[in-house]
Amino acid sequence: MTMKTNLILAGVLSCMCIVAQAQDTKTEEPKGKAIVQVFGNVHADFESDAYSVGFQLDRSYLGYEYNFGKGLSVKGVMDIGKSSDVSDYQRIAYIKNAMVSWKSGNLTLNVGLISTTQFNFQEKFWGYRYIMKSFQDEYKFGNSADLGISVAYKFADWVSADAIIVNGEGYKKIQVNNGFNYGLGLTLTPVKGFQIRLYGGYNDSGVEGIEGIVNMAAFAGYKHEKFTIGAEYNYMMNASYKADADQSGYSVFASVNLPKNISLYARFDDLYSKNNWNIAKDEQTAILGAQFKLGKYVKIAPNFRMSMPKADGAKNNYSAYVNCYFGI
Repeated sequence: MTMKTNLILAGVLSCMCIVAQAQDTKTEEPKGKAIVQVFGNVHADFESDAYSVGFQLDRSYLGYEYNFGKGLSVKGVMDIGKSSDVSDYQRIAYIKNAMVSWKSGNLTLNVGLISTTQFNFQEKFWGYRYIMKSFQDEYKFGNSADLGISVAYKFADWVSADAIIVNGEGYKKIQVNNGFNYGLGLTLTPVKGFQIRLYGGYNDSGVEGIEGIVNMAAFAGYKHEKFTIGAEYNYMMNASYKADADQSGYSVFASVNLPKNISLYARFDDLYSKNNWNIAKDEQTAILGAQFKLGKYVKIAPNFRMSMPKADGAKNNYSAYVNCYFGI
């Protein structure tokens, strides 16, 4: 076990001890809830040289969250999805979260295998994760969960800040490098419904002579009971720890809530790389669709997508999806 892992585990255990000592024996009634989320779709891809259609199970989250009272809770979640390392016909199960959380007043502390703060805010604001990941998650600018510690504090109704230290490899890979991933975030709410999110992070390679990954992000959005709009810009330096392998891009989206649990949504992404080093994967993507809520637990979202690669000679790809969500 490396020094890096020992430090993480020591920090986790120390925080758990502090949290446990802070609990009063006279707490409110403990309670728990199951976590079940299933993402699926049926789709048709209309390519110039090929046509494909089929059903797909994108991802399943299975877990349990238990609240002990006095702000102390624990959560464990399994993530069952596809892996880029094996055939798409197979499914791989990972531990997505195994964490302890403590909330006291304006302070929130998370330790263990936790959700990261790099794009969690944008993902929730977008609100259609089961249809399409938020920009940074979709284009691999960072990991959605990792082993470490995060803390957040709300200074006032209009400003809060957060900090995180995690391994840097994510939750799907064993810990390899000795460097940590550090992140700082600031969330502003100047007026009700309008929020600004700024984030900066540094993922140390842990190897002398190899550049660390730098992430910077800015987001602004407005959420009303009738509609939501948002825009984000992201910049990543030294992707995959490669010097000058910089990537950047932006995402804009909007949704409108209609009567009878119906909503319309649209989004446009633009990904590009410095000096076109990643031109084979640079692209623009657009999505337009509707969502229908069938009761409390089920959502169905037909949508049309267009992908526009930037490589010379690459042809646009058009596809139609019907995404489905079940969750409790």
